[in-house]
Amino acid sequence: MTDSLHTTDENTKLADQDSTRPDTLTLAGLVVLVFLASANVIAVKFTNQELPPFWGAGTRFAFATALFYGVVLFQRLKFPRGRALVGAILFGILQFGLGFALAYWALLEIPASLASVFLAMLPLFTLLFAFIARLESIRMRGVLGALLAIAGTAIIFGTGTGKVISPLYLLAAFGAVVCFSLAPVVVKLHPQIHPAVMNTVGMFTGTLILLGLSFFYDESAVIPNKMETWIAQIYLITLGSVGVFGLILFLLKRWTASGVSYQTVLTPIVTISLSAWLLGESLTSGLFAGCLFVIAGVYIGALAPDRNKV
Repeated sequence: MTDSLHTTDENTKLADQDSTRPDTLTLAGLVVLVFLASANVIAVKFTNQELPPFWGAGTRFAFATALFYGVVLFQRLKFPRGRALVGAILFGILQFGLGFALAYWALLEIPASLASVFLAMLPLFTLLFAFIARLESIRMRGVLGALLAIAGTAIIFGTGTGKVISPLYLLAAFGAVVCFSLAPVVVKLHPQIHPAVMNTVGMFTGTLILLGLSFFYDESAVIPNKMETWIAQIYLITLGSVGVFGLILFLLKRWTASGVSYQTVLTPIVTISLSAWLLGESLTSGLFAGCLFVIAGVYIGALAPDRNKV
């Protein structure tokens, strides 16, 4: 991909190439991503119990940035310029700056299980934004798959949260979903660069935003006292950040933006199980039926052979 503006024909060609079914390596990466991302929501709930949200997110990505920068130095990778640099910065603003600021704040009140339901909406929004950007065509199976997945997560959470949640926290969770949906589309619209470089630039940008918000809201620079907070934060820095976002960019090079986003409709299955075990959140009676809907939605929307477009 060059620094010149893409023509409609080039975008159409790219969309046709990316619409192929994922190969074995891509599917394996997707499975690993599902489990790592599922644990992230639980880990954030733990860190939010002791660390102010923006401070917790900012320090997480500050250390993760340093790890990615180490990879850049070790491999002697070059930093991007021009449109590639703009794309990396925009990715950082959407994914790490705005997206995680909203997500961390929302998770102060929203249960991990409900947060996973919100994340299940990612494929539908990603497909919509990719269509607007002329990266992908609207496919009936994609829309149907996303709707089935959302229905499944709604069934899973059908028994309720057991607590009253302010609409502001729900709105923040929805805003995070929108930011997370736009981020991979931005990556696809700009020249492709090495995942370590993309994450170094993106996470550094997001860190500046998050720590700026922490300073603006006068959050305390808390050092954790609890062992579970340390464990959760270390996980978020390493596997939860370096592992997850390295995998996401790896998969985006091999598959469509909307296809990669389907990992979020599998995460509720794992997240709800972990939240019941580690956080004491109750399981819903519709868990089994909801999981069947989710799995069917993922298969129809992302894995089944593509025969029709609308």
